Amino acid sequence: MTRTNASDTIVQEIIIRAPAERIFRALTDPAERVQWWGAEGRFHTTQMESDLRPGGRWVMRGIGMGGKPFTVSGVYREIDRPRLLVFTWLPDWQGNATETVVRVDLEEKEGATTVRLTHSGLTTEDSRRSHRGWPDVLSWLRSHVERKAEPPDKCE
Repeated sequence: MTRTNASDTIVQEIIIRAPAERIFRALTDPAERVQWWGAEGRFHTTQMESDLRPGGRWVMRGIGMGGKPFTVSGVYREIDRPRLLVFTWLPDWQGNATETVVRVDLEEKEGATTVRLTHSGLTTEDSRRSHRGWPDVLSWLRSHVERKAEPPDKCE
């Protein structure tokens, strides 16, 4: 996993042994996303709503550390399935939060997909500090997708 920080941007990259379409679905399907987004003892997602179209809203709710509920929400800006997903991000756990942008690029090659996540607009140290969990999120995504590999197509 590679990590680079510009002044207001966090970039994370990971390779997942799965097709881009499979990863895209894990990122956008509400029923699936609640299965993997979170970790015991840190936080876990309990609900996600998603209107997967440009301009569509999404919201994710869960339980954070100490049992405190959290919500993060946004609007989809760009969708190019299964190569690109861009959405705004507004968390409620950061009191002075402003809307930022998350971009997920998926590049599939030879049975594996490079997932590059770019979170921009993090203009304060507080906002950058509260979003250092992206490496964990991508690791959970990889574990989920690789563990739940698709069965091979059946020949008829």
